Amino acid sequence: MKIPSLRRSSNTIDMTSGAILPNIVRFTLPLLLTGTLQLLYNAADIVVVGRYGSDNALAAVSSTGSLINLIVNVFMGLSIGASVLVAQYFGAGSRKDVSEAVHTSMAVAIISGVAVGLFGFFASRGMLELMDSPEDVIDLSALYVKIYFIGAPANMIYNFGAAILRAVGDTKRPLYYLMFSGVVNVILNLILVIIFHLDVAGVALATIISQLISAVLIVICLMHTDGDVRLYIKKIKIHWAKLGKIAAVGLPAGIQGSIFSISNVIIQSSINAFGPAVMGGNGAAANIEGFIYNAMNSLYQAAITFTGQNYGAKDFKRIKKAAFECLALVFGVGFGLGVLAKIFGTQLLGIYTQKPDEIAAGLVRMNVICLTYFTCGMMDVMVGLLRGIGRSLIPTIDSIICVCGIRIVWIYTVFASYKASGAADFDSLRMLYISYPVSWVMAFAVHVFCFIIFYRIAKKRALAEVPNTPE
Repeated sequence: MKIPSLRRSSNTIDMTSGAILPNIVRFTLPLLLTGTLQLLYNAADIVVVGRYGSDNALAAVSSTGSLINLIVNVFMGLSIGASVLVAQYFGAGSRKDVSEAVHTSMAVAIISGVAVGLFGFFASRGMLELMDSPEDVIDLSALYVKIYFIGAPANMIYNFGAAILRAVGDTKRPLYYLMFSGVVNVILNLILVIIFHLDVAGVALATIISQLISAVLIVICLMHTDGDVRLYIKKIKIHWAKLGKIAAVGLPAGIQGSIFSISNVIIQSSINAFGPAVMGGNGAAANIEGFIYNAMNSLYQAAITFTGQNYGAKDFKRIKKAAFECLALVFGVGFGLGVLAKIFGTQLLGIYTQKPDEIAAGLVRMNVICLTYFTCGMMDVMVGLLRGIGRSLIPTIDSIICVCGIRIVWIYTVFASYKASGAADFDSLRMLYISYPVSWVMAFAVHVFCFIIFYRIAKKRALAEVPNTPE
Protein backbone atom coordinates (compact mmCIF):
# COMPACT_ATOMS: atom_id res chain seq x y z
CA MET A 1 0.00 0.00 0.00
CA LYS A 2 1.31 3.42 -0.90
CA ILE A 3 2.17 5.99 1.73
CA PRO A 4 -0.35 8.87 1.48
CA SER A 5 2.37 11.55 1.87
CA LEU A 6 4.29 10.36 -1.21
CA ARG A 7 4.53 13.33 -3.59
CA ARG A 8 4.22 12.63 -7.29
CA SER A 9 5.31 15.06 -9.97
CA SER A 10 2.82 15.83 -12.72
CA ASN A 11 5.39 14.36 -15.12
CA THR A 12 5.53 10.93 -13.49
CA ILE A 13 3.68 7.79 -14.57
CA ASP A 14 2.33 5.48 -11.87
CA MET A 15 2.68 2.07 -13.46
CA THR A 16 1.07 0.29 -10.52
CA SER A 17 -2.42 1.29 -11.64
CA GLY A 18 -4.39 1.87 -14.82
CA ALA A 19 -4.27 0.12 -18.19
CA ILE A 20 -0.91 -1.53 -18.85
CA LEU A 21 -0.42 -0.98 -22.58
CA PRO A 22 -1.23 2.77 -22.60
CA ASN A 23 1.19 3.31 -19.71
CA ILE A 24 3.92 1.40 -21.51
CA VAL A 25 3.35 3.44 -24.67
CA ARG A 26 3.30 6.74 -22.72
CA PHE A 27 6.56 5.78 -21.08
CA THR A 28 8.22 4.38 -24.19
CA LEU A 29 7.52 7.03 -26.84
CA PRO A 30 9.48 9.89 -25.22
CA LEU A 31 12.27 7.45 -24.36
CA LEU A 32 12.33 6.20 -27.96
CA LEU A 33 12.55 9.78 -29.23
CA THR A 34 15.30 10.53 -26.70
CA GLY A 35 17.39 7.60 -27.86
CA THR A 36 16.73 8.43 -31.49
CA LEU A 37 17.95 11.97 -30.96
CA GLN A 38 21.08 10.68 -29.21
CA LEU A 39 21.75 8.47 -32.19
CA LEU A 40 21.09 11.30 -34.62
CA TYR A 41 23.63 13.43 -32.83
CA ASN A 42 26.14 10.57 -32.82
CA ALA A 43 25.37 10.02 -36.47
CA ALA A 44 26.02 13.71 -37.08
CA ASP A 45 29.59 13.15 -35.86
CA ILE A 46 30.06 10.32 -38.33
CA VAL A 47 28.28 12.01 -41.24
CA VAL A 48 30.22 15.25 -40.84
CA VAL A 49 33.65 13.61 -40.63
CA GLY A 50 32.69 11.10 -43.32
CA ARG A 51 31.80 13.84 -45.77
CA TYR A 52 33.98 16.76 -44.72
CA GLY A 53 36.81 15.25 -42.69
CA SER A 54 40.14 13.74 -43.66
CA ASP A 55 40.47 10.46 -45.55
CA ASN A 56 40.46 8.15 -42.53
CA ALA A 57 38.33 10.28 -40.21
CA LEU A 58 35.22 8.09 -40.62
CA ALA A 59 37.14 4.95 -39.74
CA ALA A 60 38.78 6.71 -36.78
CA VAL A 61 35.52 7.91 -35.19
CA SER A 62 33.29 4.94 -36.03
CA SER A 63 35.75 2.32 -34.77
CA THR A 64 35.97 3.74 -31.23
CA GLY A 65 32.45 2.89 -30.05
CA SER A 66 33.26 -0.55 -28.69
CA LEU A 67 36.27 0.79 -26.77
CA ILE A 68 34.29 3.68 -25.25
CA ASN A 69 31.50 1.30 -24.22
CA LEU A 70 34.02 -1.09 -22.68
CA ILE A 71 35.31 1.63 -20.38
CA VAL A 72 32.03 3.32 -19.40
CA ASN A 73 29.65 0.35 -19.15
CA VAL A 74 30.55 -0.77 -15.63
CA PHE A 75 29.58 2.62 -14.23
CA MET A 76 26.63 3.06 -16.57
CA GLY A 77 25.34 -0.22 -15.14
CA LEU A 78 25.14 1.52 -11.77
CA SER A 79 22.63 3.95 -13.29
CA ILE A 80 20.44 0.92 -14.03
CA GLY A 81 20.76 -0.09 -10.40
CA ALA A 82 19.76 3.43 -9.36
CA SER A 83 16.72 3.33 -11.65
CA VAL A 84 15.58 -0.05 -10.32
CA LEU A 85 15.99 0.99 -6.69
CA VAL A 86 14.13 4.29 -7.09
CA ALA A 87 11.35 2.52 -9.03
CA GLN A 88 10.90 -0.11 -6.33
CA TYR A 89 10.78 2.43 -3.51
CA PHE A 90 8.46 4.61 -5.58
CA GLY A 91 6.13 1.65 -6.17
CA ALA A 92 6.21 0.79 -2.46
CA GLY A 93 5.49 4.43 -1.54
CA SER A 94 8.61 4.82 0.62
CA ARG A 95 9.30 8.55 0.53
CA LYS A 96 12.48 8.66 2.66
CA ASP A 97 14.06 5.77 0.76
CA VAL A 98 13.34 7.42 -2.60
CA SER A 99 15.13 10.59 -1.49
CA GLU A 100 18.16 8.73 -0.12
CA ALA A 101 18.42 6.65 -3.30
CA VAL A 102 18.34 9.81 -5.43
CA HIS A 103 21.11 11.59 -3.52
CA THR A 104 23.26 8.47 -3.36
CA SER A 105 22.84 8.00 -7.11
CA MET A 106 24.02 11.52 -7.90
CA ALA A 107 27.05 11.10 -5.64
CA VAL A 108 27.92 7.91 -7.48
CA ALA A 109 27.47 9.73 -10.81
CA ILE A 110 30.01 12.39 -9.89
CA ILE A 111 32.59 9.95 -8.54
CA SER A 112 32.25 7.48 -11.40
CA GLY A 113 32.35 10.26 -14.00
CA VAL A 114 35.72 11.48 -12.74
CA ALA A 115 37.08 7.92 -12.52
CA VAL A 116 35.93 7.02 -16.02
CA GLY A 117 37.29 10.26 -17.45
CA LEU A 118 40.76 9.80 -15.98
CA PHE A 119 41.03 6.14 -16.94
CA GLY A 120 39.70 6.65 -20.46
CA PHE A 121 41.95 9.62 -21.14
CA PHE A 122 45.18 7.90 -20.12
CA ALA A 123 44.42 4.30 -21.21
CA SER A 124 42.80 4.90 -24.60
CA ARG A 125 45.94 4.87 -26.77
CA GLY A 126 47.22 1.60 -25.33
CA MET A 127 43.84 -0.07 -25.69
CA LEU A 128 43.53 1.04 -29.31
CA GLU A 129 46.92 -0.57 -29.95
CA LEU A 130 45.66 -3.80 -28.39
CA MET A 131 42.72 -3.63 -30.81
CA ASP A 132 45.18 -3.59 -33.74
CA SER A 133 43.93 -0.21 -34.91
CA PRO A 134 45.77 0.51 -38.20
CA GLU A 135 48.69 2.93 -38.15
CA ASP A 136 46.96 5.33 -40.53
CA VAL A 137 43.90 5.53 -38.22
CA ILE A 138 45.14 5.16 -34.65
CA ASP A 139 46.35 8.74 -34.09
CA LEU A 140 42.98 10.18 -35.07
CA SER A 141 41.12 7.56 -33.01
CA ALA A 142 43.24 8.26 -29.93
CA LEU A 143 42.65 12.01 -30.26
CA TYR A 144 38.88 11.53 -30.51
CA VAL A 145 38.72 9.18 -27.50
CA LYS A 146 40.89 11.39 -25.27
CA ILE A 147 38.73 14.45 -25.88
CA TYR A 148 35.55 12.37 -25.50
CA PHE A 149 36.54 11.20 -22.02
CA ILE A 150 37.11 14.74 -20.80
CA GLY A 151 33.31 14.97 -20.90
CA ALA A 152 32.76 11.76 -18.92
CA PRO A 153 31.62 13.45 -15.66
CA ALA A 154 28.89 15.38 -17.49
CA ASN A 155 27.87 12.24 -19.36
CA MET A 156 27.49 10.28 -16.13
CA ILE A 157 25.52 13.02 -14.38
CA TYR A 158 23.06 13.25 -17.26
CA ASN A 159 22.57 9.48 -17.50
CA PHE A 160 22.10 8.98 -13.76
CA GLY A 161 19.72 11.92 -13.62
CA ALA A 162 17.73 10.60 -16.57
CA ALA A 163 17.65 7.14 -14.93
CA ILE A 164 16.13 8.67 -11.78
CA LEU A 165 13.41 10.40 -13.79
CA ARG A 166 12.70 7.22 -15.78
CA ALA A 167 12.26 5.31 -12.52
CA VAL A 168 9.19 7.40 -11.70
CA GLY A 169 7.91 7.28 -15.26
CA ASP A 170 9.15 10.71 -16.37
CA THR A 171 10.64 10.26 -19.83
CA LYS A 172 9.53 13.60 -21.31
CA ARG A 173 11.87 16.07 -19.65
CA PRO A 174 15.09 14.18 -20.51
CA LEU A 175 13.82 14.29 -24.11
CA TYR A 176 13.43 18.07 -24.05
CA TYR A 177 16.90 18.62 -22.62
CA LEU A 178 18.48 16.28 -25.13
CA MET A 179 16.71 18.04 -27.98
CA PHE A 180 18.30 21.33 -27.00
CA SER A 181 21.80 20.00 -26.32
CA GLY A 182 21.67 17.89 -29.47
CA VAL A 183 20.91 20.87 -31.68
CA VAL A 184 23.95 22.55 -30.15
CA ASN A 185 25.98 19.42 -30.93
CA VAL A 186 25.00 19.42 -34.62
CA ILE A 187 25.66 23.14 -35.05
CA LEU A 188 29.08 22.86 -33.38
CA ASN A 189 29.91 19.83 -35.55
CA LEU A 190 29.35 21.85 -38.70
CA ILE A 191 31.19 24.92 -37.42
CA LEU A 192 34.22 23.14 -35.96
CA VAL A 193 34.73 20.69 -38.84
CA ILE A 194 33.69 22.59 -41.95
CA ILE A 195 34.69 26.12 -40.98
CA PHE A 196 37.57 25.58 -38.55
CA HIS A 197 38.77 22.25 -40.08
CA LEU A 198 39.27 20.58 -36.67
CA ASP A 199 38.34 17.15 -38.10
CA VAL A 200 37.84 14.46 -35.42
CA ALA A 201 38.81 16.89 -32.65
CA GLY A 202 35.93 19.10 -33.75
CA VAL A 203 33.24 16.43 -33.43
CA ALA A 204 34.69 15.31 -30.09
CA LEU A 205 34.59 18.87 -28.74
CA ALA A 206 31.02 19.30 -29.97
CA THR A 207 30.06 16.09 -28.16
CA ILE A 208 31.46 17.03 -24.76
CA ILE A 209 30.01 20.56 -24.90
CA SER A 210 26.54 19.17 -25.64
CA GLN A 211 26.94 16.60 -22.85
CA LEU A 212 27.76 19.38 -20.40
CA ILE A 213 24.63 21.28 -21.41
CA SER A 214 22.40 18.21 -20.95
CA ALA A 215 23.97 17.50 -17.54
CA VAL A 216 23.31 21.05 -16.32
CA LEU A 217 19.71 20.89 -17.53
CA ILE A 218 19.00 17.54 -15.85
CA VAL A 219 20.44 18.76 -12.53
CA ILE A 220 18.33 21.93 -12.67
CA CYS A 221 15.29 19.76 -13.41
CA LEU A 222 15.89 17.52 -10.39
CA MET A 223 16.48 20.53 -8.15
CA HIS A 224 13.12 22.05 -9.09
CA THR A 225 10.91 18.99 -9.48
CA ASP A 226 7.80 18.87 -7.32
CA GLY A 227 8.09 15.14 -6.59
CA ASP A 228 10.03 13.10 -4.04
CA VAL A 229 12.93 12.67 -6.45
CA ARG A 230 13.82 16.33 -5.83
CA LEU A 231 17.57 16.89 -5.61
CA TYR A 232 19.20 19.03 -2.92
CA ILE A 233 22.85 19.74 -3.67
CA LYS A 234 23.79 19.86 0.03
CA LYS A 235 22.24 16.43 0.58
CA ILE A 236 24.31 14.67 -2.08
CA LYS A 237 26.20 11.95 -0.25
CA ILE A 238 26.61 8.20 -0.11
CA HIS A 239 23.98 6.36 1.94
CA TRP A 240 25.84 3.09 2.23
CA ALA A 241 22.81 0.84 2.53
CA LYS A 242 21.39 2.35 -0.65
CA LEU A 243 24.74 2.12 -2.41
CA GLY A 244 24.87 -1.58 -1.60
CA LYS A 245 21.46 -2.13 -3.17
CA ILE A 246 22.35 -0.02 -6.22
CA ALA A 247 25.54 -2.03 -6.63
CA ALA A 248 23.70 -5.35 -6.21
CA VAL A 249 21.67 -4.58 -9.33
CA GLY A 250 23.98 -2.16 -11.12
CA LEU A 251 27.37 -3.85 -10.91
CA PRO A 252 26.21 -7.09 -12.55
CA ALA A 253 24.51 -4.97 -15.23
CA GLY A 254 27.68 -2.95 -15.74
CA ILE A 255 29.91 -6.01 -15.79
CA GLN A 256 27.58 -7.60 -18.33
CA GLY A 257 27.80 -4.50 -20.50
CA SER A 258 31.57 -4.42 -20.28
CA ILE A 259 31.91 -8.11 -21.08
CA PHE A 260 29.59 -7.55 -24.03
CA SER A 261 31.95 -4.79 -25.03
CA ILE A 262 34.95 -7.11 -24.68
CA SER A 263 33.38 -9.50 -27.17
CA ASN A 264 32.59 -6.53 -29.42
CA VAL A 265 36.17 -5.26 -29.08
CA ILE A 266 37.38 -8.68 -30.20
CA ILE A 267 34.97 -8.54 -33.14
CA GLN A 268 36.11 -4.97 -33.92
CA SER A 269 39.72 -6.15 -33.84
CA SER A 270 38.83 -8.82 -36.42
CA ILE A 271 37.09 -6.16 -38.52
CA ASN A 272 40.11 -3.83 -38.26
CA ALA A 273 42.21 -6.47 -40.00
CA PHE A 274 40.16 -5.93 -43.18
CA GLY A 275 41.31 -2.30 -43.45
CA PRO A 276 39.84 1.23 -43.27
CA ALA A 277 37.11 0.67 -45.90
CA VAL A 278 35.56 -2.22 -43.97
CA MET A 279 36.01 -0.34 -40.67
CA GLY A 280 34.16 2.66 -42.07
CA GLY A 281 31.37 0.59 -43.62
CA ASN A 282 30.94 -1.47 -40.46
CA GLY A 283 30.77 1.68 -38.33
CA ALA A 284 28.17 3.28 -40.58
CA ALA A 285 26.04 0.11 -40.61
CA ALA A 286 26.31 -0.23 -36.83
CA ASN A 287 25.15 3.36 -36.44
CA ILE A 288 22.08 2.67 -38.60
CA GLU A 289 21.33 -0.46 -36.61
CA GLY A 290 21.59 1.67 -33.50
CA PHE A 291 18.28 3.30 -34.40
CA ILE A 292 16.60 -0.10 -34.36
CA TYR A 293 18.31 -1.02 -31.12
CA ASN A 294 17.23 2.25 -29.56
CA ALA A 295 13.58 1.55 -30.36
CA MET A 296 13.89 -1.91 -28.80
CA ASN A 297 15.92 -0.62 -25.85
CA SER A 298 13.14 1.80 -24.91
CA LEU A 299 10.97 -1.27 -24.28
CA TYR A 300 13.77 -2.79 -22.20
CA GLN A 301 13.71 0.39 -20.08
CA ALA A 302 9.92 0.17 -19.87
CA ALA A 303 10.20 -3.44 -18.68
CA ILE A 304 12.63 -2.41 -15.92
CA THR A 305 10.53 0.51 -14.67
CA PHE A 306 7.17 -1.25 -14.96
CA THR A 307 8.46 -4.38 -13.23
CA GLY A 308 10.33 -2.39 -10.59
CA GLN A 309 7.32 -0.30 -9.57
CA ASN A 310 4.97 -3.28 -9.49
CA TYR A 311 7.52 -5.41 -7.66
CA GLY A 312 7.61 -2.69 -5.00
CA ALA A 313 3.79 -2.73 -4.94
CA LYS A 314 3.78 -6.58 -4.95
CA ASP A 315 1.44 -6.76 -7.93
CA PHE A 316 2.70 -9.83 -9.80
CA LYS A 317 -0.27 -10.13 -12.14
CA ARG A 318 0.66 -6.79 -13.71
CA ILE A 319 4.27 -7.90 -14.04
CA LYS A 320 3.20 -11.02 -15.93
CA LYS A 321 0.90 -9.10 -18.27
CA ALA A 322 3.54 -6.48 -18.93
CA ALA A 323 6.08 -9.18 -19.79
CA PHE A 324 3.92 -10.51 -22.62
CA GLU A 325 3.05 -7.05 -23.91
CA CYS A 326 6.66 -5.84 -23.91
CA LEU A 327 7.82 -8.97 -25.75
CA ALA A 328 5.09 -8.60 -28.37
CA LEU A 329 5.91 -4.93 -28.87
CA VAL A 330 9.66 -5.45 -29.13
CA PHE A 331 9.19 -8.22 -31.70
CA GLY A 332 6.98 -6.03 -33.87
CA VAL A 333 9.22 -2.98 -33.60
CA GLY A 334 12.49 -4.86 -34.10
CA PHE A 335 11.36 -6.96 -37.04
CA GLY A 336 9.51 -4.12 -38.78
CA LEU A 337 12.37 -1.66 -38.56
CA GLY A 338 14.89 -4.36 -39.48
CA VAL A 339 13.05 -5.14 -42.71
CA LEU A 340 12.93 -1.45 -43.62
CA ALA A 341 16.64 -0.99 -42.90
CA LYS A 342 17.54 -3.96 -45.09
CA ILE A 343 15.38 -2.75 -47.98
CA PHE A 344 16.85 0.76 -47.92
CA GLY A 345 20.36 -0.24 -46.83
CA THR A 346 22.22 1.31 -49.76
CA GLN A 347 20.40 4.63 -49.45
CA LEU A 348 20.90 4.76 -45.68
CA LEU A 349 24.62 4.02 -45.93
CA GLY A 350 24.87 6.69 -48.61
CA ILE A 351 24.01 9.28 -45.97
CA TYR A 352 27.22 8.44 -44.12
CA THR A 353 29.64 7.93 -46.97
CA GLN A 354 29.85 8.22 -50.74
CA LYS A 355 32.65 5.66 -51.04
CA PRO A 356 31.41 2.50 -52.85
CA ASP A 357 33.79 0.16 -50.97
CA GLU A 358 32.54 1.41 -47.59
CA ILE A 359 28.90 1.07 -48.68
CA ALA A 360 29.51 -2.47 -49.91
CA ALA A 361 31.15 -3.44 -46.63
CA GLY A 362 28.27 -1.92 -44.65
CA LEU A 363 25.70 -3.91 -46.62
CA VAL A 364 27.41 -7.16 -45.66
CA ARG A 365 26.73 -6.41 -42.01
CA MET A 366 23.19 -5.11 -42.51
CA ASN A 367 22.13 -8.13 -44.57
CA VAL A 368 22.93 -10.38 -41.60
CA ILE A 369 21.88 -8.24 -38.65
CA CYS A 370 18.73 -6.40 -39.74
CA LEU A 371 16.38 -9.38 -40.16
CA THR A 372 17.51 -11.00 -36.89
CA TYR A 373 17.85 -7.94 -34.67
CA PHE A 374 14.44 -8.45 -33.02
CA THR A 375 15.93 -11.43 -31.14
CA CYS A 376 18.35 -9.01 -29.44
CA GLY A 377 15.40 -6.86 -28.35
CA MET A 378 13.53 -9.85 -26.94
CA MET A 379 16.65 -10.91 -25.08
CA ASP A 380 17.00 -7.44 -23.55
CA VAL A 381 13.35 -7.27 -22.47
CA MET A 382 13.83 -10.50 -20.52
CA VAL A 383 16.90 -8.96 -18.89
CA GLY A 384 14.81 -5.91 -17.93
CA LEU A 385 12.13 -8.11 -16.38
CA LEU A 386 14.70 -9.96 -14.29
CA ARG A 387 16.39 -6.75 -13.14
CA GLY A 388 13.03 -5.20 -12.29
CA ILE A 389 12.44 -7.91 -9.70
CA GLY A 390 15.94 -7.35 -8.32
CA ARG A 391 17.62 -10.29 -10.07
CA SER A 392 20.55 -8.68 -11.83
CA LEU A 393 23.30 -11.24 -11.34
CA ILE A 394 21.38 -14.01 -13.10
CA PRO A 395 21.08 -12.35 -16.54
CA THR A 396 24.70 -11.26 -16.24
CA ILE A 397 25.88 -14.85 -15.83
CA ASP A 398 23.55 -16.01 -18.59
CA SER A 399 24.81 -13.32 -20.94
CA ILE A 400 28.47 -13.97 -20.23
CA ILE A 401 28.01 -17.61 -21.15
CA CYS A 402 25.42 -17.42 -23.91
CA VAL A 403 26.40 -14.17 -25.62
CA CYS A 404 30.01 -13.34 -24.95
CA GLY A 405 31.17 -16.94 -24.69
CA ILE A 406 29.51 -18.00 -27.92
CA ARG A 407 30.85 -14.97 -29.82
CA ILE A 408 34.42 -15.45 -28.64
CA VAL A 409 34.37 -19.17 -29.36
CA TRP A 410 32.80 -18.48 -32.76
CA ILE A 411 35.51 -15.97 -33.67
CA TYR A 412 38.37 -18.29 -32.81
CA THR A 413 36.83 -21.42 -34.33
CA VAL A 414 34.17 -20.99 -37.02
CA PHE A 415 35.28 -17.58 -38.28
CA ALA A 416 38.99 -18.34 -38.01
CA SER A 417 38.73 -21.63 -39.90
CA TYR A 418 36.47 -20.07 -42.54
CA LYS A 419 38.90 -17.22 -43.12
CA ALA A 420 41.88 -19.58 -43.17
CA SER A 421 40.20 -21.62 -45.89
CA GLY A 422 40.77 -18.76 -48.31
CA ALA A 423 37.19 -17.45 -48.41
CA ALA A 424 36.61 -14.02 -49.93
CA ASP A 425 36.76 -11.10 -47.49
CA PHE A 426 33.03 -10.36 -47.59
CA ASP A 427 32.17 -14.05 -47.11
CA SER A 428 34.44 -14.11 -44.06
CA LEU A 429 32.83 -10.96 -42.75
CA ARG A 430 29.38 -12.48 -43.16
CA MET A 431 30.45 -15.50 -41.13
CA LEU A 432 31.79 -13.19 -38.43
CA TYR A 433 28.48 -11.30 -38.17
CA ILE A 434 26.43 -14.51 -37.88
CA SER A 435 27.84 -14.85 -34.35
CA TYR A 436 25.48 -12.06 -33.25
CA PRO A 437 22.05 -13.67 -33.92
CA VAL A 438 23.27 -17.08 -32.75
CA SER A 439 24.23 -15.60 -29.36
CA TRP A 440 21.00 -13.57 -29.03
CA VAL A 441 18.74 -16.60 -29.55
CA MET A 442 20.64 -18.71 -27.05
CA ALA A 443 20.58 -15.98 -24.39
CA PHE A 444 16.87 -15.27 -24.87
CA ALA A 445 15.95 -18.90 -24.28
CA VAL A 446 17.97 -19.05 -21.06
CA HIS A 447 16.59 -15.71 -19.81
CA VAL A 448 13.00 -16.93 -20.27
CA PHE A 449 13.73 -20.06 -18.26
CA CYS A 450 15.34 -18.02 -15.45
CA PHE A 451 12.53 -15.47 -15.34
CA ILE A 452 9.89 -18.16 -14.91
CA ILE A 453 11.80 -19.58 -11.96
CA PHE A 454 12.57 -16.31 -10.17
CA TYR A 455 9.15 -14.82 -10.85
CA ARG A 456 7.61 -17.75 -8.97
CA ILE A 457 10.12 -17.39 -6.13
CA ALA A 458 9.44 -13.65 -5.82
CA LYS A 459 5.68 -14.22 -5.86
CA LYS A 460 5.86 -16.84 -3.11
CA ARG A 461 8.06 -14.54 -1.04
CA ALA A 462 5.55 -11.72 -1.40
CA LEU A 463 2.65 -13.96 -0.43
CA ALA A 464 4.59 -15.02 2.64
CA GLU A 465 4.95 -11.30 3.50
CA VAL A 466 8.72 -11.32 3.39
CA PRO A 467 10.07 -7.74 3.02
CA ASN A 468 10.22 -6.99 -0.68
CA THR A 469 13.54 -5.20 -1.33
CA PRO A 470 16.23 -5.47 -3.99
CA GLU A 471 18.90 -8.10 -3.77
